[in-house]
Amino acid sequence: MEVMPQAWFVNLGIKINNLPKVFVNFLGFEIYWYAIIICIGMIMGILYACHEAKRTGQNPDDYIDFFFLGFLFAIVGARLYYVVFNWQLYENNLVGIFNLRNGGLAVYGGVLGGILAAVIYTKRMGKSFWLLVDTAAPAFVLGQVIGRWANFFNREAFGGYTESLFALRYKAVNVLYIPDSVFEKMMNINGVDYIQVHPTFLYESAFNLILFILLNIWKHKKGFDGEIFWGYLLGYGIIRFFVEGMRTDQLIFFGTGIPVSQGLSIVLAVMAAAMIVKNRSGKPKVV
Repeated sequence: MEVMPQAWFVNLGIKINNLPKVFVNFLGFEIYWYAIIICIGMIMGILYACHEAKRTGQNPDDYIDFFFLGFLFAIVGARLYYVVFNWQLYENNLVGIFNLRNGGLAVYGGVLGGILAAVIYTKRMGKSFWLLVDTAAPAFVLGQVIGRWANFFNREAFGGYTESLFALRYKAVNVLYIPDSVFEKMMNINGVDYIQVHPTFLYESAFNLILFILLNIWKHKKGFDGEIFWGYLLGYGIIRFFVEGMRTDQLIFFGTGIPVSQGLSIVLAVMAAAMIVKNRSGKPKVV
């Protein structure tokens, strides 16, 4: 009998027979691929930031020090963002808020937490906030490029049904949450149920890679400290607005029907564009 793949980019002819969620089971404690990929993303991000700090005459050790505070604030921010806009899942299970192993981290919460950490760190250490976030922004988006693939292993953060070039099939039995719109299109192939969806994690990862490249070109022509940071918020805001519109697991703004990350994307992108125009037109001195 033919072994049916666990994941399948059907129109690209790419079949993945084994797509494990667990990386290793150590004395009964499971370490997930999700965590491994996120860690790889963070390591690559800090290595990039240290390299960039050295290139610009900064102390790379400052970014290693900042990483620990930034990591803590980013995790707390990512979790709070998710919990606040999914409160119905936790209002009768407050202990569940602390169970990160069940998932539930939001990128925008991590961004906001990281910005708060940068404010605290630079104020306490007497560093330039704008120079630090200019250095850290491309590092953060590099982490996102890699980290989004954690969603692939977790079979989550996908879009609706599609027959497009990048259409992705998952074995339905391995997917924890299947929205009604996708369930209605479920197909049975050789006795195996599959869902077929937009791999929005792939779209976001690819566009973030383009953003990372653009920011690395832009940094050599920036007109003021903070411009690369604002460029990141502008670029990611645009990317996330369109990708979020395709996802089937949107966080909704308190029953309004408005996807909160789409709304925040618009706000951040407009604010970032305004700040770039304002500072560029004013011809401020480059610090």
